[in-house]
Amino acid sequence: MSEIIGIKNAEGVFDLCTAREFGLKGEEVVFDNSIESLSILRHSCAHLMAQAIKTLYPEAKFFVGPVVDEGFYYDFEVSSKISEEDLGKIEEKMKELAKQGFEISRRTLPREEVIKRFEHDDLKMAVISRIDSPTLSLYSQGDFEDLCRGPHLPNTKFLHAFKLTKVAGAYLGGDEKAKMLTRIYGIAFADKDSLKHYLFQLEEAKKRDHRKLGVEMGLFTFDEDVGAGLPIWLPKGARLRRTLEGLLTRAHIVRYYEPVRGPELLKSDLWKISGHYANYGENMYFTQIDEVEYGIKPMNCVGHIKVYQSSIRSYRELPLRFYEYGVVHRHEKSGVLHGLLRVREFTQDDAHIFCKPDQIRDEIISIIKFAQAIMEAFGFQYEMEISTKPEKSIGDERIWEISTQALKDALSACGIAYGIDEGGGAFYGPKIDMKITDAIGRKWQCGTVQIDMNLPQRFALEYIDEDNTPKQPVMIHRAILGSFERFVGILIEHFAGELPFFIAPTQVIIIPISQDQVRYAQDLRDQILERGAYAEIFNKNETLSKRVRSAEKQKVPMIIVLGEKEIESKILPIRDRREKSQYELSEEEFLKLVETKMKEVSF
Repeated sequence: MSEIIGIKNAEGVFDLCTAREFGLKGEEVVFDNSIESLSILRHSCAHLMAQAIKTLYPEAKFFVGPVVDEGFYYDFEVSSKISEEDLGKIEEKMKELAKQGFEISRRTLPREEVIKRFEHDDLKMAVISRIDSPTLSLYSQGDFEDLCRGPHLPNTKFLHAFKLTKVAGAYLGGDEKAKMLTRIYGIAFADKDSLKHYLFQLEEAKKRDHRKLGVEMGLFTFDEDVGAGLPIWLPKGARLRRTLEGLLTRAHIVRYYEPVRGPELLKSDLWKISGHYANYGENMYFTQIDEVEYGIKPMNCVGHIKVYQSSIRSYRELPLRFYEYGVVHRHEKSGVLHGLLRVREFTQDDAHIFCKPDQIRDEIISIIKFAQAIMEAFGFQYEMEISTKPEKSIGDERIWEISTQALKDALSACGIAYGIDEGGGAFYGPKIDMKITDAIGRKWQCGTVQIDMNLPQRFALEYIDEDNTPKQPVMIHRAILGSFERFVGILIEHFAGELPFFIAPTQVIIIPISQDQVRYAQDLRDQILERGAYAEIFNKNETLSKRVRSAEKQKVPMIIVLGEKEIESKILPIRDRREKSQYELSEEEFLKLVETKMKEVSF
């Protein structure tokens, strides 16, 4: 039986506390795992956690406790050091408080009264300084009270399916120069079965963590001497990337894209024209050369614009499709760096298309089909979302409307349902974001397609139309993988390291039982290499069982153990990790299988 947790009024407010205070009436909303319900539930659970912390650590002071994609968290300051071992104690106190059924109430006070109330609490004063309003709302439950805009559940008794997941440090307001606070994350659901499923998923995610698997498989590493957020690709990881680049290159060529390369350093004057200097400068790195300021590129678009400007363009040339595996640098804060998923240097599978306005629809459709081919090759489910004009943007309203409608028309023409992310577009134009779902149900932001009529205007781009007059082209920004780093990280976690044959950095490991089989192993490896796959020979002075275990840890698709019998018969015993089976093939059959597997996927 569902519990009623609140009401939904014309303004979309889900909150019995607000309803009681203002006498609002509306549609009843049931207690479930809908986005609206979970947002209220998790926000209320954050306050329950803060109440428990305040009970256990009376000196605690609180900053903010928002709902986030991974659940909720609260930033606070406490004199004691809180570790992972303390989470169980806090969680038990939360359960105890929830069962007491504290009513959650809301009241609104004048700003001056709230300031006076919290004048000796520096964290609360920091919160107040971020709110531009003459009145402020407070929520209370039992003896706990905090600033909050809500909404919340009406009573703590509705909170029974939650779990604290981790403790971390967080700078006050995300400012690295400010003091460090303690942050505790948690998750909550409407029912215990959903929580149980999520916790299983969380454990599975830990097993699939690309940072752990990437090291075990010898793909990449990070080195403090090099710097945070700067991945070092080891031979196997570089092979994986090379294979991925090769597949993409062939796909670009058959779609009439031209390879280009822009410099990694450009004068800041260009970034000022593009708008990056004013709108994205805090995420860029700058340097001085001969007393002239240069910016290290965070994106490849300006370089591609200069390629376009290198020649007078005719309408007969359009569309022009330029692609580059461009290395870019972005100033990410240390706290958000996360393996390959969030780095300071990465390589985009970037492309920019310059076309006439009447070519936009067909180009977007072509890009969408390209993206679909890639995602389906890896077995990803995906969804599309259109992000519209953000608050911080350039260009006039009419251009934004035209661009946004073109994206909608293209998705509709492909028969793809899409969501709308209001205000989530780039500062220079609306975009389509592709979100993929991995093997354990997590969603990842991946490719993006952005229409840009502003940069062509800022750089005065032209083509000569058929009436012999200059016209302004439309620019389409496009990255399907997003970045090689991020996509490889996602692939590792999606497949738990068991990468498909065609993309694996090593397809086959050959293990000779003794030195008598090494020569044949080398010949077999060479034949595998000739067919476009990669093979390694495990011939260290170790026991056979240890070498087999080492090969298993590498998560290669196939393992072949060679003994005297295999040399004589040319019948190879295949341990197929992808198929989770063992079988025998003749040498000829095996090599044909390798050749087939390397050719069976194309984008």
